[in-house]
This record gives sequence, structure tokens and C-alpha cells, in this order.
Amino acid sequence: MTNFNQISQEEQTVVFQLMGQVYGVDINAVFEIIRMESITKIPRAPHFVEGVINLRGHIIPVIDLAKRFGLGQNEQTQNSRIIIVEVSGQTIGVIVDLVQEVLRIPINGIEPPPPVVNGIEAAYIRGIAILEERLVILLDQNKILMEEEKDQLLQANITAS
Repeated sequence: MTNFNQISQEEQTVVFQLMGQVYGVDINAVFEIIRMESITKIPRAPHFVEGVINLRGHIIPVIDLAKRFGLGQNEQTQNSRIIIVEVSGQTIGVIVDLVQEVLRIPINGIEPPPPVVNGIEAAYIRGIAILEERLVILLDQNKILMEEEKDQLLQANITAS
């Protein structure tokens, strides 16, 4: 039987791939994961915003995480998914290449990002999880969008209600 102290020393993370890299986001911020669907384009939206979807009566803005991170244009496949997350109180969808799994990551296996990746553009990286044979870049979902980008979403009138 697992004791409470052992459980509190780990976190659950949704692990996904994006442009060949492995990322993770705290499962507590994830509402659901859906298959790609038709996305309605919105005029004047920031370049990384693909548009909006109707998710059970709620209009959700969808961003292309590869474009947001400056990784280039991502090709969508049958494995592509939209992860519905809460970002600073807003519900948004993020397009990823493939959702791999949900992992329990020991807290002591998470290192802060190296100084070379610190800065305003990498503020969304909260740490690197060191697993047996791989590294997982852990995202701070509340910093995926900078304040200016959140304002752009508001100005484009595509925030979820």
C-alpha cells in the first residue's frame, strides 16, 4: 500500500510530443484531450492561434503550440490531438503531435531549467523531468501565453466564455 507521504512526493503529468520533443503539463490543468476537429479561423488572431472550436456549446480558442514556441509549422496527422487546458483562468486548446501517456513524476526528479534557456521567451518552462532514459520538458501552463498574447486573444474576441 502506498502511503500519503510517498504520493505527495510526485506529480501526475500528461506527456505529449511536439516536433520530436517530449513535453509534459500538470494533469490538474487538463480538462480533456480530444481528437483533431474542424477549426474555424478567426480574422486578426495572433499567428499561433489556429481559430476556435465548439466544445459542447463552449467556444474554445485553439493555439498551435509549435508556432507559439517558434518551432515552425506543424503537420497535423491522425495522431494529433487538442489538449483542453486552463491557462491563467482561460480555457484554451493546444494542438500537439501525439499524447503519449500520463506519468507519475517524482518531485526530486525535476530539475529547474538550465540558465541558458531562462528568459522571457522560455518562461513557460518550469523544469526538466529526468526519467530513466529520457527527459521531459515540463511546461507551466499559466505562462504558455504572455500577457500581451492574452490581450491579443481578448482583442480578437476569441476568449472562451
